Amino acid sequence: MAEIIYMPRLSDTMKEGTIVKWYKKVGEKVLNGDILAEIETDKAIQEFESEYNATLLHIGVKEGEKAKVNDILAIMGERNEKIDYLIKNNKNNKKKILVSPLAKKIALEEGIKLKTLKGSGPKNRIVKKDLIKILQTQNNKKYKIKNISNIRKIITERLLKSKNISPHYYLFLEVHADNLIKFKKYINKKYTSKISFNDLIVKATALSLKKNQKINSSWKKERIIYHKDINIGIAVSLPEGLIVPVINNVEKKSLRKISKEIKEKIERYRNKKITKKELEGSTFTISNLGMFGIDCFTSIINQPNSSILSVGSIQRKTIIDKNKIKIGNTIKFTLACDHRIIDGAVGSTFLLTLKEYLLEPITMLI
Repeated sequence: MAEIIYMPRLSDTMKEGTIVKWYKKVGEKVLNGDILAEIETDKAIQEFESEYNATLLHIGVKEGEKAKVNDILAIMGERNEKIDYLIKNNKNNKKKILVSPLAKKIALEEGIKLKTLKGSGPKNRIVKKDLIKILQTQNNKKYKIKNISNIRKIITERLLKSKNISPHYYLFLEVHADNLIKFKKYINKKYTSKISFNDLIVKATALSLKKNQKINSSWKKERIIYHKDINIGIAVSLPEGLIVPVINNVEKKSLRKISKEIKEKIERYRNKKITKKELEGSTFTISNLGMFGIDCFTSIINQPNSSILSVGSIQRKTIIDKNKIKIGNTIKFTLACDHRIIDGAVGSTFLLTLKEYLLEPITMLI
């Protein structure tokens, strides 16, 4: 007997999904465990597996199209089985919108809702000139309104929640960076794969967390969880929003391994190949805006972490070293802490440990 496959809820915040690719065609035999399709959610692209041994009889959502959770994704059953009654009984009663592919592409890019438009084509079909007319009207206004993306919605919800439940306080520290600069040059001369200052800071942070395990913690139902694994989330700003790919067991990995893994995960996200698991499970987070020339800033804690480290740019300035005035380089760090979990002395000790590693970076390799 034919069975309807509904659009699954692949994350706790998912309201709709986009079909990236169908791996099976109508009429093909599907086995339990076969990958039916790739579905893009508000967090990542995930593979959707079949739970049946059956024939794919109907595809309800084409590649590139969106559907809400519990909409008809597909119908599976015996070959040549009649399914019209299933489709009829499960229609969403939505008015079908006639739109040309080019008009649909423009509407998607510009955030224009098609259901509010009446097209000028045959049977009120929406065509390119209809969209151009709307865009010309919008350009004559003093502002342009664009719907926020799913990832921006998630960022907003999480940051508001973090600020509301975590009593934030901030610790500031400036560190001389001359030795760090020399060490980076030495490493990059020795190996063909180049590392960045951020890679060095990630490694130093992991080693500092190992010595200050109270920082590597989170709050859960009136209890404090101290994590054995050191999994660092790297906050990365992309055009579509902020993501936090997670590097697991960082203290056990080499600088080159850390550098490679960060690059690979960012690239996989850009290509929509990153998995949900790779964006979850952090025990600490680093946000680095140094490459944007930002001197110093504060961040909102990435829940359920107990703290987040903000990294500014390398600044060339006059400094005092061993009672002598000279021109040197410094980096400013800000540690945002959840006061429910981390007291000021604990956070300060962690920063001083981090400072020791950055002043003598060779100790990261010992």
